[in-house]
Amino acid sequence: MDENSHSLSTTPLTDSIVHSPYQGQEEELLPMASRRNIAPAIGIDLGTTYSCVAVWQNNRVEIIPNDQGNRITPSSVAFAEDGRLLGDAAKNQTDVNPTNTVFAVKRLNGRRFSDSSVQNDVKYWPFKVVAGPSDRPRIVVNYRGVEKQFSAEEISSMVLVKMKEVAETYLGCIVKNVVITVPAYFNDSQRQATKNAGAIAGLNVMRIMDEPTAAAIAYGFYKITEDHKEKSVLIFDLGGGTFDVSLLFVVHGKFVVQATTGDTHLGGEDFDDRLVDLCVKEFKKKYNKDITGNAKSLRRLRTACERAKRMLSSAVMTSIDVDYLYDGVDFSTRISRARFEELNKDLFTRCTDLIEKCLSDAKIDKTGVDVVVLVGGSTRIPKIQQLVQDFFKGKELCKGIHPDEAVAYGAAIQAANLSGQGDKEVENLVLVDVSPLSLGIGTTSTLEKMLFVVPRNTPIPTKKQKTITTMLDDQTAMSIPIYEGESTETKYNNLLSNFYLQGINPAPKHVPDIDVCFDIDADGILNVSAQDRSSGHKNEIVISK
Repeated sequence: MDENSHSLSTTPLTDSIVHSPYQGQEEELLPMASRRNIAPAIGIDLGTTYSCVAVWQNNRVEIIPNDQGNRITPSSVAFAEDGRLLGDAAKNQTDVNPTNTVFAVKRLNGRRFSDSSVQNDVKYWPFKVVAGPSDRPRIVVNYRGVEKQFSAEEISSMVLVKMKEVAETYLGCIVKNVVITVPAYFNDSQRQATKNAGAIAGLNVMRIMDEPTAAAIAYGFYKITEDHKEKSVLIFDLGGGTFDVSLLFVVHGKFVVQATTGDTHLGGEDFDDRLVDLCVKEFKKKYNKDITGNAKSLRRLRTACERAKRMLSSAVMTSIDVDYLYDGVDFSTRISRARFEELNKDLFTRCTDLIEKCLSDAKIDKTGVDVVVLVGGSTRIPKIQQLVQDFFKGKELCKGIHPDEAVAYGAAIQAANLSGQGDKEVENLVLVDVSPLSLGIGTTSTLEKMLFVVPRNTPIPTKKQKTITTMLDDQTAMSIPIYEGESTETKYNNLLSNFYLQGINPAPKHVPDIDVCFDIDADGILNVSAQDRSSGHKNEIVISK
């Protein structure tokens, strides 16, 4: 294991995980049909702000409501004196227990604490995040009078357990197999972190699936493919914390991703941040009081800003009101839709810039796009819809699928396909996804140049090989750094891992042939191996962050 990796237990933690309500009653609770066959596989959209779970049964997809009757569940975890709260129960008490209520943890999965995006986020979060081993973020909470630290994967696993329980209550049986979705532009570390979270939650993760691909299946499984004509479909997926845009060719149950791009740090949370900043400055200017150090005040203000953002999707003007915001002072201000759009102008523009990049990678003109599908809660923002429609010269946008449920819907179809539980149409589903980022190794004596092994948007699963050599006479070992990114200079790319090959037969420099193989599985997770042809010595690593 290299210095940039750390081990992560895949055993449910008794202090971290709420066990299944059917623990120890599996056989009694399984319906007769489920005893004859395996329990239904489910699809989970593990979102930054909200999560959703769905299942294929009765020859259709069913979105599963939670214990509050809601079809989406807040991705929130709270630690209170009387126990731990998940979902709606956690979100509903956020304002009174802000420092021990964790949300938006998806933004930490697979990242380093020193990442600029993480440092920006922690400024707005009322809960505490510190650097842990290998610079991994650790969430600090006070639970029953004791300070505890959790990894991002552990918090994510708690959200997954909640969704698992929602499904089990609805289905009346134990659920084990699952397809979990991630943003298409998630890197290898973030995908592995999501898979780890599923394992900690006691789930068998059959597949890590890209969110826009799942949405394309939701939209196209029955609608686009009816006429048996191939169509190009652009999925515009803007959620609470991430943005993806993917271009697919779809024909009669076959979904082929041509290109994908995005920003794993762009979404509704960022729009909320802009409103919070505006209000903090206004409060300080008006009352000469700075609330940035008060977690409860910031949390209450953020709740009001989020509410205002939602209101501005249907109204042109609204107010942000918080009684006794800070030091006994009430806060109230008016915000117009136009002002909100101006605050976020650069973020909105980035969305259309990334559409352009996706189409360029797919080598298709905007006039060649047959269908544009909007997915994700943030696509309800009128300005976003206008910008996308203007980009495509007034093309009618598809809003026919539920923006909050489409991803879980597609994941449930994929889960049924992988588990053999669907109908004929589901069984015949063919999905070809791509690797979102280029992968390669550092070369030359100072390892500053990137040798590309797998170009971005390569169909997966895939296996590609490059041959490298030694830089010194009689060299018997070498370091092989693995990077992801698009720059020819490694310093601008992300170092995934670094492993060593030993046992190379001594020879003059440039003589030994070292075969390096990159093997990407259907989850988009990378395995790398290297072998000296002469000695046969080999080493391999699963890139696990």
